[in-house]
Amino acid sequence: MGKRSRFWDLIARRYARMPVRDEESYREKLAITRSYLQPDWDVLEIGCGTGTTALEHAPHVRRFRAVDSSPKMIEICREKAAAAPTENIAFDCADFDEIDQPDASLDAVLAMSILHLLDDPDTALAWIHAMLRPGGMFFSSTTCIADIDNAVSRYLLPAAAALRLVPRMTQLGRAELHRSIEAAGFEVLRDWQPDDDPAKAVFIVARKPAP
Repeated sequence: MGKRSRFWDLIARRYARMPVRDEESYREKLAITRSYLQPDWDVLEIGCGTGTTALEHAPHVRRFRAVDSSPKMIEICREKAAAAPTENIAFDCADFDEIDQPDASLDAVLAMSILHLLDDPDTALAWIHAMLRPGGMFFSSTTCIADIDNAVSRYLLPAAAALRLVPRMTQLGRAELHRSIEAAGFEVLRDWQPDDDPAKAVFIVARKPAP
């Protein structure tokens, strides 16, 4: 496991106790995602954190696999799953590039609050595209640090990341993110940022075109 995984291991329990920062937007993203999900779908979530989103969506699909690189996060996921048993969900611990998933084997992939934490989002998007069946759906929520024009994003966050007080974040912008998703072969169906506030994550719904 890498340095970022160790960071999340250290804060996992504290992170699990933290309330959702913007509950209304989070619930809206859940509702939008669920409007696309089908009961015969196989779904993967990468960077699942403490498993809250996975457990929300699992009852609405056939199989739900949720993966995170932090062993402590996966430990919390499995505790939550045991408290509210859901037979069709599996939580696995693996780094992003270690996930074993055949091409064209999934109906949907979720990447919630993870693309901006990857060193190479474009490679990740190409890999996600390959895993999806034609017509498969991709849902992402991404913090676009490059669009936040203030001292916090330009100076404080990089300094805090260097001190390992916060995770290192890739400097993505909303327009760049949109272009990257399309360059990977997706058709963007929805691009939503709550209140058009650059400090809030961009939620994108995209589809792998069917031949």
